[in-house]
Order: sequence, then structure tokens, then C-alpha cells
Amino acid sequence: MATRPHHGERESPLISRTRLDELLEAARGRRVVIVGDAMLDVYLRGDVERISPEAPVPVVRVRETKHALGGAANVAQNVAAAGAGCTLVAAVGDDAAGRTLRAMLGAVHHDGASLVQVDRPTTRKTRVLARAQQVVRFDEEDDRDLSGADAARMLAAVTAAVHSADALVFEDYNKGVLVPSVIEGAISVARARGIPIIVDPKYRNFFSYRGATVFKPNRRELEAAMGAAVDLEHPEALPATFERLGVEHLLLTLGERGMALISADGVVERIPTTARDVYDVVGAGDTVTAYLATSLSAGASVYEAAVVANFAAGVEVGKLGAATVTPDEIREAYEAHSA
Repeated sequence: MATRPHHGERESPLISRTRLDELLEAARGRRVVIVGDAMLDVYLRGDVERISPEAPVPVVRVRETKHALGGAANVAQNVAAAGAGCTLVAAVGDDAAGRTLRAMLGAVHHDGASLVQVDRPTTRKTRVLARAQQVVRFDEEDDRDLSGADAARMLAAVTAAVHSADALVFEDYNKGVLVPSVIEGAISVARARGIPIIVDPKYRNFFSYRGATVFKPNRRELEAAMGAAVDLEHPEALPATFERLGVEHLLLTLGERGMALISADGVVERIPTTARDVYDVVGAGDTVTAYLATSLSAGASVYEAAVVANFAAGVEVGKLGAATVTPDEIREAYEAHSA
């Protein structure tokens, strides 16, 4: 469909291999600040051979315990995997989960100086799996909004980090870290420096991100917040959405249909999925956010950044669990898609 002057939709070509290489290489010299909800994911893997005599539940004999970085910490490790520098500003407790999270971040070249210690537990999600099937998940967390004093410490840490950053990411999982004072203060500092701002929102503060460059909800989240269906076939209704949100671009993830990049002028860019095998979608959104940020920090247009992030997502869903994606894997995916 041809693009109309103000409202329309078009299928866009992929970026060239030369441009892809330029952006992936340029990202290596950039620094991204991620602020939001970091969490520790724990996986207990085992076998089920019998039902408990105490209750009608399976008995899982645990054979393996694995830890993984989740939420904003997963975005940070994907930024590091892209070769960019990263600073994670997040709240962690003085507990075993917090110490494990710090150690794991250290392994991906994050010194932990920007982590804010608070008097609450580090968010930990434990999944029990038997023969690759999740039996149960239990969460240990305090998701109340941070106190005024802790929020002030978070904002001070973000402000210090943004002064040497090339992009700012908000990663919101509704765990109480991204309160309005932190969001609005960080956006103000980032806009003053002229760096791109990428938001992966949740419902609690959905309308607090005015001034963001790219706002990345999934379609269900956006429709729930707006109280109406988002009709991409009739984009003339979209300006009202942008007026409420106050952002420059919307990037909607559409599952097997890929992504839709919508600009404030009503133009919709369709970005078809590049995934060949889908094993696990856990962590794909974090990977998209990371590569959006690194690409924009490297000078990509929003469309180019979305294309790079889409290739990264296509690689990530072919892996089990929340996984990182490297620039070489993106290059391989590009070649396979272009063959």
C-alpha cells in the first residue's frame, strides 16, 4: 500500500547488509543506561516419578538448579552481548538473591555501582520444571512503590549515569521501582542531553512516559490501557493514542505477524517476523528492547533500529529461556533471511 502524506501504511524493505554492519559495529562504542525492575530467575529442573502421599501433587526430584538474569537485568546482559557498554540502575535487597544477581552482572562486565540497595527483598522468580514442562512458579517480591527516599536515590543514580549515556531504557515490570518521580526526572535529563529514550511499559504507570522516543507495549497491553482496540488497518484513529501517550513512536509486537512501527504522523511500517523456529518466547521482548537501544545509540533511524531488533528477536525465540543474542547471530539471521 502506498504511503499517504499523513496517514497510511507501507511494507518497508529491509536495511542493506552494509548498513546492518555499520550499526552493529557503531554500537560497540556506545553506552546504554537501563533503569527498572531487575530480577533473578531460578530454574529447578527435575523428574516426576510419583504423586505425593500428602496431597494430589507431583513430587519433583530436582536434578539441576540454574540462575538467570531477568527483567531489566536481562536487558542489560543483551546490551553487553551487543558489545555496548551498559549501566543498570535497579533496586536490590541485601539478600542471597541480590548477591547472586550482582555476581552475575559482574560476569557480563557490569560493576554494580549503580545498583541501589533497598530494605526489601530482591525480586526472585522460581520455576519448577519437569521434563521441560513448568509445574509451578513462585515469586518472592515486594512490589509496592519505593519510598520517597529510595526513589530519590534511584533518580540520583539515573541522573549520574545518563550524563555519559547514548540511550536510556525504562524496563517496567510493575515491581514498584519506576515510580512517576523517577520516570519524569530521568526523561527530563535524557531529553536535555538529546539521547533516545526507549520504554517497555506496564499498566501501573503506562501514561507517565511523555517525551519518550519509542514506546514498546505489546498490542494487548496497549489496548487494555487505552480501553479500545487498536485498528492498524485504519490508522487515522491513531493520533488520539499518541496525544494521550505523548511519545514519538509506537512499536507493537504482534507475535507471528512480526512488528508494527507507528509514527505520530500516522504512518505504519510493517516489519514481518524473521523467526524460523520458535522454541520459547521468554525474554524476546528484553532482547528487542536492548537492540532498539543499542541501534538508536549508534545513529540508526527508528525504523532501522526496529529491523535490527526484529532480527535479534527472531534469533532469541529459537533458544530456550531468556537468552542473549550476539551481533554475529544477527548477521547470520540476516543472511538466512536474504537467501
